[in-house]
Amino acid sequence: MPSWTDFQPFLITGLALGGVYALSGVGMVVLYRATGVLNLAFGAIGAFGALISWQLINSSGWNEWLAYLVCVLFGGVLTLLYGMIFGPALAHRDPLVKAAATLGLTLILLGFMDILWPSSGGQSRSISLPTDTGGFMIGQVQVTWTDVIGLGVGVAITVVTGAFLRFTKLGTAMRAMADDREITATLGVPVRRVEASAWFGCGVLSGIAGVILADLVALDPTTLTFLVISSLAAALIARLQSITVAFLAAIVIGTVDSMITPIQSLTNYRDMTPFVLAVIALLWVNRRRTISMTRQGV
Repeated sequence: MPSWTDFQPFLITGLALGGVYALSGVGMVVLYRATGVLNLAFGAIGAFGALISWQLINSSGWNEWLAYLVCVLFGGVLTLLYGMIFGPALAHRDPLVKAAATLGLTLILLGFMDILWPSSGGQSRSISLPTDTGGFMIGQVQVTWTDVIGLGVGVAITVVTGAFLRFTKLGTAMRAMADDREITATLGVPVRRVEASAWFGCGVLSGIAGVILADLVALDPTTLTFLVISSLAAALIARLQSITVAFLAAIVIGTVDSMITPIQSLTNYRDMTPFVLAVIALLWVNRRRTISMTRQGV
């Protein structure tokens, strides 16, 4: 069993990853509440945007921050276009059909990434944010500003989104649509405009997540695409309702997943972490519900 000193660097990395998973989970929850769509293409959109940024920096000589902004805008615009084109057709379909449609978008994006940036040939790609060069020490562990940004952005997005949903007219409309889309429309709420805002916001978050994860993990299309599983697990633990629960679940998933790495007997199973934690959490929630219903004599 590794010592606590061995775990410390992985704890820092896990918190940073958890923060990015949190902003991703929050984006998925908000989009689902507003449109009923579980966006499985979240990771692929972020990965595509990160590769565009890499291309602009290394082949076109763009300023790094401007290239990263392009990634964020790409995510927002692509997700908005998908929502505006396919959203109306999917509005009255089952949630499973809506999710499967975004899975189709994932496969299309993976195909284009393989054509535009083929993995064969041994070319190494990486994104290194300017914030990697600075930081501070906690004990014997170096903490970069990128780690701080990863966690800080997750916290900030959760707080800002919660305030937005609670105190703004647009946020109130999104919450109303989550309860009953048809009644909300009959009350004069511009449903298409609200949905467009949710799609664009989710896409912006996917672009932000893509850039940060490309630095923290790797600039690999497949890896970045399927990191959405951790965010999805956090959203499911929150039952696609509570952004606070999604944030906390994402932090736990990121931390546990990273802390397992130095344990040799478990490191090969670390990819199962999101599934295991999601199953445990959902079983616990259902257990409490069953006990409550039993006491009420239902």
